[in-house]
Amino acid sequence: MRAALVRTFGTPPRYEEVGPPPAPGPGDVLVDVLAAGLHPRVRSAADGSHYTSRGELPLVPGIDGVGRTEEGELLYFVAPDTALGTLAERALVDRRRAVPLPAGTDPLAVAAGMNPAMSSWVALRRRVDFAPGSSVLVLGATGNAGRLAVQVARGLGAARVVGAGRDPHRLGLLDALGAEPLDLRGEEHEVAGRLGAAAGDIDVVLDYLWGAPTERAVPALLTARTDRSRPLTWIQLGSVAGPELTLPSAWLRAGALSFVGSGQGSVTTAGIVAELPALAEEIVGGRLDVRPVARPLARVHEVWGEEVAAGERVVLVP
Repeated sequence: MRAALVRTFGTPPRYEEVGPPPAPGPGDVLVDVLAAGLHPRVRSAADGSHYTSRGELPLVPGIDGVGRTEEGELLYFVAPDTALGTLAERALVDRRRAVPLPAGTDPLAVAAGMNPAMSSWVALRRRVDFAPGSSVLVLGATGNAGRLAVQVARGLGAARVVGAGRDPHRLGLLDALGAEPLDLRGEEHEVAGRLGAAAGDIDVVLDYLWGAPTERAVPALLTARTDRSRPLTWIQLGSVAGPELTLPSAWLRAGALSFVGSGQGSVTTAGIVAELPALAEEIVGGRLDVRPVARPLARVHEVWGEEVAAGERVVLVP
């Protein structure tokens, strides 16, 4: 079969002939892949930088997809962490990691939306006791996952969602999704003032940024908090602004602040998979605004670094 193949970390994959998937075992099924998302998680696995990377080459990247069985069943599936991913014509699917999809489902929408929406969905359902009526700050709301996090939080009952980011055009689109836009550009004291005024009494932070923005946001929120003993759960989801930060110990004593992470390891595979059917229903039902951009898998080398508009996600089609 043909697939995207990484032979050297840091080099985009090329469309090549590879061996077929392994023979199905008990509980497995072979599918023809219809669509697979080109997520940041796919790119980080392909360059060896993701924390789950084993350094194994050659590598077929891809972590999830939509496929059809020989019997015509449509499935969304999550691949295990092996060197044989989903950017291929065919894939071996473990049914325990798959969700049946109704007839008429748009494979492109599901392939584009499940992975980026999964981060906030699993975080709010599995990493915090999230109650309807709570308030949420999304740090990094102008990215694809952050934009979906705004919608997920609203859909799960958030009374207020503050969406913070630096892209002025994308910030302007958040209001239509039910978020209060907050600009992170400007002098530090100005940004701190805006954060404190808009989100000082927030209940949950969904943080896709980390690094310097989080260093500045922690004291900004705590010093503006009406009641510092009120719990504030900070969920670490991404690190696009940097993998590390410096946090003075005093801030952990100055408020009821809890840091947790959400991802592979902090949530079991079974726990993540258990959330997939309900999330798939949200996407299939059109309740999340997902915008796939279809590209042929045969052109993977050309489109690997393609930039798309706000809310869009490249989906590779074999």
